[in-house]
Amino acid sequence: MHLTGWTVALTALGAIPAAVTQSREVAFWWVAGVLALALLDTWMAPPTSSVGVRRDVPGSVRLTQSTRSSLLVANVGRRRVRGAVRDAWQPSAGADETRHRFSLARGETVTFRTQLTPTRRGDRHAGAVTIRTDGPLRLAGRQRSLDAPARLRVLPEFASRRHLPSRLRRLREIDGRTAVQLKGAGSEFDSLRDYVIGDDVRAIDWRGTARRGEVVVRTYRPERDRRVVVVLDCARLSAARVGDAPRLDASIEASLLLAALASRAGDRVQATAFDRSEQARAASSGPAFMTELADALAPVEASLLEPDWPAMVRLVGSRVSQRSLVVLLTTVETSALDSGLIEAVGALQRHHQVLVGSVEDPELGSMLAARGDTDAAYGAGAAARALLEREAVATRLRQLGAEVVLALPDDLAPAVCDRYLALKAAGRL
Repeated sequence: MHLTGWTVALTALGAIPAAVTQSREVAFWWVAGVLALALLDTWMAPPTSSVGVRRDVPGSVRLTQSTRSSLLVANVGRRRVRGAVRDAWQPSAGADETRHRFSLARGETVTFRTQLTPTRRGDRHAGAVTIRTDGPLRLAGRQRSLDAPARLRVLPEFASRRHLPSRLRRLREIDGRTAVQLKGAGSEFDSLRDYVIGDDVRAIDWRGTARRGEVVVRTYRPERDRRVVVVLDCARLSAARVGDAPRLDASIEASLLLAALASRAGDRVQATAFDRSEQARAASSGPAFMTELADALAPVEASLLEPDWPAMVRLVGSRVSQRSLVVLLTTVETSALDSGLIEAVGALQRHHQVLVGSVEDPELGSMLAARGDTDAAYGAGAAARALLEREAVATRLRQLGAEVVLALPDDLAPAVCDRYLALKAAGRL
């Protein structure tokens, strides 16, 4: 049962005769009469079982974009039904105008659409559909909630895709438009060009030199079909918020941009989200790879657990046997000394090229620049120490041969891709 605004208004109207007569009995009988009418109206209202509902929800939507959920309401009873329906969703689904009124004749249907603008990635679930039918007096009616399960997967925003065209242009230059000398077996021969001062004499092509009568050198282009393994650390430190989002979100943006770039370069890409076990996985499998990767990473959330780095090393070893680029998107700070990150990077670097990407906290830079009062000075000192300790850990990683990228959340994705391109141009993949 539910009461309408008309019941409240009619009850309030009883204050007039009660005030004129100054009698409590008048007020009591007025309220009792209104309640009796409401009960009668509820009894005369159509049963809620005469209303059928069905939800239609799109499979996925990107964060910050909008979509619509459709709710089909049908009158399966024998009489006209007037009432309202509520299409409930989680608050983070960003549902707008979830309440809709209807008046349906026998056998008639109507479709209501609820706009959804999610504020968080992951799976957003719909709540129960609440149906209200009004009685003929519009004072009260019947109410029931029905389960109509629905799920909307909110994919990562992938705002860093705006950096993709410029990186693809540079990739095309590296891949043949600009001659790049590479050393080591397995490099693909590209062309011959005239020798210039500074070229490696080992690249001289003596047969071509004899035919042309001038010194020429062989140029190469980076091999295709390399392997890139992206590992997202979704353990405890990834849950810390940097700015308006957790560190993990910046790592997801970096993994998406790098995967898009590397797959365009012809490399085989696979990604995994890991804390103490694998939480999500995606591997390149044709044109649908980016969609599969975004779908796999969408529900990943940071856990309040310490990472199991030895298990991660074993996982990478079981997935790739040839030399690969292993990109660890984690947090570089002093706790890495005790968590096992240093040892894990050392173990991986013996067989692969490791690139470690970490998000910088812009708050540290603000604290370091503050000098207004005593508290600000102490804060600046603490920030300076934190930055020095972080740089010491990064230096340890570089001494092992790993590449280290430290960048602000919005800059991490392009910075990781720039380092990937630099490694590719230098023939270190």
